[in-house]
Amino acid sequence: MSRRIHVTLPDSIYEALERWADQQGRPTANLGAFLIEVAVMEAQKTGELPPKLEKPQKGR
Repeated sequence: MSRRIHVTLPDSIYEALERWADQQGRPTANLGAFLIEVAVMEAQKTGELPPKLEKPQKGR
């Protein structure tokens, strides 16, 4: 399942992201999503992002 978010970027960052995406032949939003995914995975790997807490099961 995928979810959507709205991200606001400074003009200079958006323009750089757009150039990068064009160079790769992909949509700007697709490259942005990929970069966010990579950053989150790296934060999990380095411990900067704490592990997901398990939700308690109902009835316990």
